[in-house]
Amino acid sequence: MSYLTDEQVKAAILEFLLKKGRWGAHYFPTATLINWFSRKVKRNGRRVRSCLKSLARRQFLLVHKRGGTISLNPFKRKDILEFIESARS
Repeated sequence: MSYLTDEQVKAAILEFLLKKGRWGAHYFPTATLINWFSRKVKRNGRRVRSCLKSLARRQFLLVHKRGGTISLNPFKRKDILEFIESARS
């Protein structure tokens, strides 16, 4: 998992939150996510943080508690699933 493109890292983050069922008010701690992914992706947490910011700008992620937690945007469910599928191929 260390030689992934940014798009593949974003898809992996979305897929991780999807498997955990983190939609809307059911959020996940950002620090835990960054620490977990930084072990598996080159450039440690900086690259993961930039991918999270990009996903939040695209409104795929909702940011809660001043950036301390994140969740998937239920209104973008179709777009998120399409993004994950396109990154796999």
